Amino acid sequence: MSDVKWIKITTNMFEDEKIDFIESLPESDAILVIWIKLLTLAGKANANGFIFLTEQIPYTDEMLSHKFRRPLSTVKLALNTFKKLEMIDYTNDGFLRLTNWDKHQNIEGLEKIRTQNRIRKQRQREKEKLEILEGGHVTSRDSHATEEELEEELELDKEEDITSKVVDFYKDMLPDLPQPRKMTNKRKKHIKARINEYGFDEVIVALQKIRDSDFLQGRNDRDWKPDIDWIFNVNNFVKVLEGKYDNRKGGENGFAGNNSTKDDAKDTPWGDLSHIYYSEN
Repeated sequence: MSDVKWIKITTNMFEDEKIDFIESLPESDAILVIWIKLLTLAGKANANGFIFLTEQIPYTDEMLSHKFRRPLSTVKLALNTFKKLEMIDYTNDGFLRLTNWDKHQNIEGLEKIRTQNRIRKQRQREKEKLEILEGGHVTSRDSHATEEELEEELELDKEEDITSKVVDFYKDMLPDLPQPRKMTNKRKKHIKARINEYGFDEVIVALQKIRDSDFLQGRNDRDWKPDIDWIFNVNNFVKVLEGKYDNRKGGENGFAGNNSTKDDAKDTPWGDLSHIYYSEN
């Protein structure tokens, strides 16, 4: 990601026909704020108008809703509006792109920043290789192994970055749950395992389900709340995704009425609760 600290917005922005049309809509203020936020995200990414969490992970509507602190329905309305007005489009992989980015931004300046970053990263890698090679006499085979090790380190850095993003989402989305004071290697391992198993998007979906679950937010007879270790446990995580802890119909807290069974109520952090959530007829 490049060091872009600014984007260009013209003084006649609100004279644009598309912006003028948006201002006539009931949710115009919220839609325009989301548009400005998209512009800033595109500037930070500095990828010719593309917006993404990482180069491998596109933003979903739910992720943008969380990032923009706006209701999901409002974000979807804004994105649909932008798409109909041909202000954005999506690739086959789901990556969002601002279609007029080249028109509104200083592309030459942004490209210069990208080039400077590529050169800086290349020099840093060369420096790291040189420091390793100067540590002793290395054969060509050893040199090849060193390059592979550096590539593995870069891949580990990417995994570490994604893990950190999940932890950030956990802290932002679930502030009322117990917060980890230290991210141990064991915790990181469990988070990485869930990402590898289900994908980043599904991990965020699980966090959203926990946020929306009365039972997992502590509104139960013992005021119990799960911590990060419980959530990313392999058995608990899949149950969250499958909706075992979703609110029941009618807004009652507890296990999801349509998805859970009596056996599910037995599998809680404090044992058998089937006598509370399921009564015999």
